[in-house]
Amino acid sequence: MPALGEKVRRLLEAKDLGDITTELCDFSLKEQNATAEAQGVQPSSASDFMPILGQTVTYIVACVLINEHDELLMIEEAKQSCAGKWYLPAGRMERGESITEAAAREVFEETGLNAEITTLLAVEAAGGSWFRFVMTGRITGGRLKTPADADAESIQARWVLNPQEMPLRANDILNIIDIGRAYHKGARKPGALESASEPLWHGSILPTRFPHRRNYLRVLAVARKRASNSMNILISEKNAHHFPTVELHPNRSLHSTLRKFMIEIFGAELPQHKPHGLLSVEHCASEGENTDGICLNLLVAFRPPIEQISLIGKCIWQELAAPLDERLGRIVSSKQSSIPLNVVR
Repeated sequence: MPALGEKVRRLLEAKDLGDITTELCDFSLKEQNATAEAQGVQPSSASDFMPILGQTVTYIVACVLINEHDELLMIEEAKQSCAGKWYLPAGRMERGESITEAAAREVFEETGLNAEITTLLAVEAAGGSWFRFVMTGRITGGRLKTPADADAESIQARWVLNPQEMPLRANDILNIIDIGRAYHKGARKPGALESASEPLWHGSILPTRFPHRRNYLRVLAVARKRASNSMNILISEKNAHHFPTVELHPNRSLHSTLRKFMIEIFGAELPQHKPHGLLSVEHCASEGENTDGICLNLLVAFRPPIEQISLIGKCIWQELAAPLDERLGRIVSSKQSSIPLNVVR
């Protein structure tokens, strides 16, 4: 398959594949509901569910911005329910916005500062219809908001060295602050993005502007062949060769959706595998058009060699040639080389 290497390369470089994902979806909501009904379970979501921002899905942006003194940009909340509490610059995306545009807007509205968003740090999901996109970047201008500038967005903004000393609106930001600080320290080291002796950190990965009408999880599943130690990629043969793709169930956790999809491919006796992290996110909304969907491109690593893995779905293993074999191997062996996908309650 001559296009395989190029498709893997595009995913590793956080570029969209240009797939018509609706046609290349291996396990749609309609098919998931049919499977549930066959097992005597009443489906909990309509098969024609569409992600519509502000109605059926919620997308949040949050920004972890750190200065040269390792201080974190925080805001004092103005809302009556949490007035006086502190939090990261964060808020809901609006119709027609990109993830990056929403992040920059929230930073400006709540802190008075202009930010250039440089990379995605993490994605958090509650069920299959609430997502928080955690971003970082650099300050490029503006004036830090003071109490004299207080408005409905925030009371003030401040650079804080230890956020745990502040009265926080919620502790849910502590984990993503740790991710942000670790990324900034790791990515600042010369050669840290590529050096074999240092932890391999992912580079600047911004959401790809590609429209989707549904929410999808595209899986880049990898396993080694014992006979040659070569890296192999799982390919679906449904309709056309592509990476296995499942429609996200709006009322299930992503882990549950992934597991049910893996059972469709491998059967009930699942070989040991682990979601490594996200390689990229695809999203491009347009006002007036129903393209609020996202596609999460997830790297999944299998522990057993492919000789010990049985397939029951319409999938095959394809060997990956060097140097992509080596590049993907380095990513799989480093925890920091992909974007954390955190499933929260």
